[in-house]
Amino acid sequence: MTAANRDDVPVVIEGGGVELRTKPIGGDLSVGFIRLPKGAHMGPAMQGLPGDACQCPHWGYLIKGRLTMHTPAGDDVYEAGQAYYWGPGHVPEALEDSEFVEFSPTEDFRPVVDHIKSQMS
Repeated sequence: MTAANRDDVPVVIEGGGVELRTKPIGGDLSVGFIRLPKGAHMGPAMQGLPGDACQCPHWGYLIKGRLTMHTPAGDDVYEAGQAYYWGPGHVPEALEDSEFVEFSPTEDFRPVVDHIKSQMS
């Protein structure tokens, strides 16, 4: 059995109040611990990805805050206490300071993380 404590997972993206901690947790999945400050819109960091959006699916739980998830099908709002699935083609925007934990296919998530890091540097 594999477990991950947020504080033991390495920070891979940090800046402007955005924090992403991620590491492989078992099999083909990685765990991510994410913090987005109110007003953070990840659209600019995703410019240049297919559809200018994250193409990795995520399953997770919103611990704190509210987010709008922009998708080609329209926008959806998620609130603390909700579990979610976000399919390929999404862009998050924090309506409040938000924290969430999610699980993603490692090989699909890695290029998204690398792209965002290149946009933030």
